[in-house]
Amino acid sequence: MAAAALFSASAACIADSGTLATPMYLRGGFNGWGIDHPLAYKGKGLYQADILVSPGYHGFKVGSKDWSSEWVIDPTASVTVNPRASYTMRTQAGPEDYLFVRQTSTWRFSIDASDPAAPLLRVAQTGTPPASTENPHQGHAASVASKYGGNTVRWSTPDAAAALRSYTQSTTMPLRDPGPQSTTYREAADGPTVRSGSLAFDALFALAVAEMKQNAVAQIKDGNYNGGAAIDCACFETGEKWHYVWTRDLSYAADLGLAMLDPERVRNSLDFKLSGYRAGIERAPHVAGSADGLQIIQDTGTGGSWPASTDRVAWVLGAEAALDNLAPQQRAPFAARALRALVNTLENDRLAAFDAASGLYMGEQSFLDWRDQSYAAWIVGDLASLASSKALSTNVLHYKALAFAAMLARASGEHAQAARYAAWAGALKRSINQRFWLEDAGMYSSLTAPHFDAAPLHKFDWLGQALAIVTGVADGERARRILASYPHGPMGAPVIYPQQQGMPVYHNRAIWPFVTAYGLKAAAMHANVGVADAAYDTLMRGAALNLSNMENLEWITGQPLLLDERQPALIGPVINSKRQLWSVGGYLGMVIGNVFGIEATAGGIDVRPFITSKLRREVFGAAKVITLDSLTVRGKRIKVRIALPDATDEQGWFPVKTISVDGAPATQSIAWRQLPDNATIDITLGALRQGDTTMRRVDAAPYAQGADVFAPREPSIAGIARGTLRIDANGNGADTVYNVYRDGKLVAARIAAGAWTDRNAPAAACYAVEAQFAASGNRSHHSVPRCTGTALDIPVMVDGVAQAQVTDWGKPGERLRFGAVDVAQGGEYGVQVRYHNRANQINLGISGGVKWLALKDAAGRIAAQGVVQLPHARIDRTGAPPVISTPLAARLKPGRYRLEMSDFYNMSYLQSNSTFSAAGGADGPSNKFDVHGARLLRLK
Repeated sequence: MAAAALFSASAACIADSGTLATPMYLRGGFNGWGIDHPLAYKGKGLYQADILVSPGYHGFKVGSKDWSSEWVIDPTASVTVNPRASYTMRTQAGPEDYLFVRQTSTWRFSIDASDPAAPLLRVAQTGTPPASTENPHQGHAASVASKYGGNTVRWSTPDAAAALRSYTQSTTMPLRDPGPQSTTYREAADGPTVRSGSLAFDALFALAVAEMKQNAVAQIKDGNYNGGAAIDCACFETGEKWHYVWTRDLSYAADLGLAMLDPERVRNSLDFKLSGYRAGIERAPHVAGSADGLQIIQDTGTGGSWPASTDRVAWVLGAEAALDNLAPQQRAPFAARALRALVNTLENDRLAAFDAASGLYMGEQSFLDWRDQSYAAWIVGDLASLASSKALSTNVLHYKALAFAAMLARASGEHAQAARYAAWAGALKRSINQRFWLEDAGMYSSLTAPHFDAAPLHKFDWLGQALAIVTGVADGERARRILASYPHGPMGAPVIYPQQQGMPVYHNRAIWPFVTAYGLKAAAMHANVGVADAAYDTLMRGAALNLSNMENLEWITGQPLLLDERQPALIGPVINSKRQLWSVGGYLGMVIGNVFGIEATAGGIDVRPFITSKLRREVFGAAKVITLDSLTVRGKRIKVRIALPDATDEQGWFPVKTISVDGAPATQSIAWRQLPDNATIDITLGALRQGDTTMRRVDAAPYAQGADVFAPREPSIAGIARGTLRIDANGNGADTVYNVYRDGKLVAARIAAGAWTDRNAPAAACYAVEAQFAASGNRSHHSVPRCTGTALDIPVMVDGVAQAQVTDWGKPGERLRFGAVDVAQGGEYGVQVRYHNRANQINLGISGGVKWLALKDAAGRIAAQGVVQLPHARIDRTGAPPVISTPLAARLKPGRYRLEMSDFYNMSYLQSNSTFSAAGGADGPSNKFDVHGARLLRLK
C-alpha cells in the first residue's frame, strides 16, 4: 500500500468529534502484538488502555485489528517514550516506538484524540503488584529443591505414592511475564508418566505433557486471518502468545515429540497447512502440478513469503512422524494426500527456487526469519539478494522432502515419480556437501552470499548443523567434527555463531530449546557425551527456572530477559512465549526419544536410549530402575523400564545390553507385530563407554560485544575502477583484516582496508569483501557485490512506447513487454527487473512478486526463461527508489534480444489466504508492483 493511502486510511479512524470511527488497540511486545488491549473511551476525546508490563524494552504501536491503520510518534524513526511526557502521534505507518520498564508494573497509555490530525500520547506507570507471601508447597508430603546459580527451584507433591501425581513448582528467578512465581499441574490418566527416583525429573516431564494439552485447542485465531475471529480446528496452537498454526513451528514440534503422543491432532494441524488455489484462479502456463494446486503453505513473512522463504518443506518432518504414529486405517488416506501436496510443492519449488548452477535451493534460513538478526545489515534494503542466497537448513529440508516424496511414491506404486525425486535428493545431498562444507571450520556454512557472489559464508547455525546430521546429509566423520566444533556457551549452544553486533536478543545471542533438542538428537546418534550433557542441562534448566518450556533464552545467562539499561536497544529476547509448541515437543522428545530411547518408525519401534554417566549420577541418583508408563503408540499402550548400572564419576554413556518384550528377548528394532497391547519393554544397560567428549566451549560477558564471540560489521566497496577496489572498513577497528572475493572465490586474504588491486582482473567480474577479526577469526557477512561488467538498461513498453514506469502491474494473466536490447559481446549475463513492491512491509505478507521472465532472440527463440522474484521493498513517504529483482541467468551470443514478463503465482493465490487482512487476502490475490524497466548485466 502506498504511503499516502496509509495516511489517508489511518486519519480516517478519528472523527471530527475526537471519537474513533474504527476501534484501535494498544499492540506491542508486551502483549504479543495482539488485540487484547483496546483503547477504551473515557469521554472528551480521551482513550486509555491499562496493561501489566514485565521488565524489558518493549516495542509498541497503536493499530487497528487488521493493521490497516497505525499510529506512531515518528514515521521515520523509533522513539523511546518517557513517562509523563506528551507525544504527538502521526496517523500513519512507521517503525515501532519503545517503552523501557525496569520492574513488573501497571502502565496506562492515554491518547487524547480531540485533535483528529494530531492525537497526543502519554504513558505513565500507575502501580506495582504486591509480592505474594503464600507458600505454594504448604502441606505437601514430598519436596525437593535445586539450585541454579543464585536461584532456587522447588518441586513438591501432596502424595509421592499416588498413581497420578499433582506437582507444584516454584522459582526464585524473576519470570519473563507478570504472574505468580509458582505453578501447579497434574498427571493425566490419558497421558504418559515417568518415575525416575527424581521428583524434579518426573515433574518436568509432567509439565511438558500438561503444556502439550494446553496447546491442544478446538479453535485457533490470528489477528491477520478471518477478521481476527476464531477458526474451528482441532489443532495445536503455537504457544501462549501465538494462537495460530504455523507450518515450521508445528512441523518441528511434531517431529521432536508431539506426533507420538497425539498423532491425530498433528495430522489435523498439518492438513490445515495445506491449501489449493482459490476458486476462479487459472493456473499460469509455466506453473507445475495438478489443477487444484494443493500444496504446503509458506506462512507470511520476509518479502511477502514464498519463494523468498522456502522452508515450508519442513512440513515433511511432521508428516513423516505423523504417519509413523497414526493407526493403520488412518495412514493410507493421509499418505495419499501428503504425496499429492508434496508433488505440487516440489515441482513448483524446483521452478521458483532451484539454482541449477549450484545444485541448491534458494531461500531464507529456516526459522531464522528476522533478517536483521542473522543477515548482512544491507539485506533489508535488497530482499531479492536474501531470496537468491542459499541456506543450509532449508536445503537439508528440501533434501528430506525429496527423499520422503520418493518413499511415498514408491509405496503407492508411482515408480517413475519415485525415481525422479530420489535422483533429485541424491544430487542435492552431493551439492550440499560440496557447496556448504568449510573444511577449516569443521562445519557447514549456514548460508551463501547472494547472487553475483554466492560464496559460502563463515556463519554457523545449530539447527542447520543438527538437521544435516539427523537426516544423514552429514556422514559419520563430518557429523563428529560438527559436534566437536560448534561453539557452546555456559548455558548451551546458541542458535547462531558468531553473534551479530547491534542486535537485541532473539535469534541473535539466543538459545532456542527446540534447536537444542535437535542438537541432542545429533549428539546421541554419534555418542558425543559432552554435547549431549550440555543439551540435557539446557532443556531441564530452562523448564525448571521458567516454570514453562519457553520460546527462547539469552545464551550467556540463560535468562528469559537480559535487561541492559545502558543499551536498551539490545535488551531481549524481544518476545518470549510460555509453552512454545516446539519447545514442548523438544522436551517430550528428550525424555521419550533420548532418555528412554523410544521412537516409532514405519516398521515398528526403535529402542536406543542415550543415558550418560552425568545424567545417571546427577539426575537419577540412587534409583536402580527408571520407568516410562502409559505411553500409547499406534493405539498400543506400553511400559518402558530401564535397569540402570551403578553411578560413576567417569565420563561416558551406557549402551544397551539386553532388551525384552514381556520377558521375551528382543532386538533394538521391535516390529509392530511383535508388540502386543499393554506390553512391557525391559532394557538393561551395559558397562560404561567413553564416547566422544570433544566440544568447543566459549564464554563472554553478557553485556559485551567483543571480538571473541561476535563478528565484525560487514565492510563495503566504496568504489571500483580498472581492477582497484577501495575497501571501506565501516567502523571496524585496527584488529580487523579483510578478505576479497571475485565471483565467489577468495582472491586476497587478510589485507588492510583501503585500496587493493586485482592484478588478474578479467573484463567482467563481481567482487565482494568480508571483514575478519585477526585474533578470533570470526568473520562478517559479505559486502554488497560490485560488478565491473557492462550494464544495459532496457525500458518497459506500453503499446510500443517506452515508459519510465508502469504502475501497479501484475494482475493474473497480464503480460508486460520491454524494449529491445543489443548485445555486442557474447558471455554470461544476468537479467533483472527494476521494480518497487509496496504491497506490505518487508517482514510481512503473502504478496511478494513472483513472475515468469523470458528473454527471446531476434527470431523469437527462447534464450533464457524462468521465475524471478520481486519481494516487498521498504515503504518511503518520499517515494522509494526502485530495487532490482533476482537475476535470470543467460548465456548469450551477440545479437538483438527482447524481454517479456508474465504471471506465475505466490501464496496469495491459495484459498487458505482468502481471509488474510492485508494485500493478497480478502480483496483477492496480489502479485503486483511498479515496473521501472530492466537491466542486462554482463557477468563473464
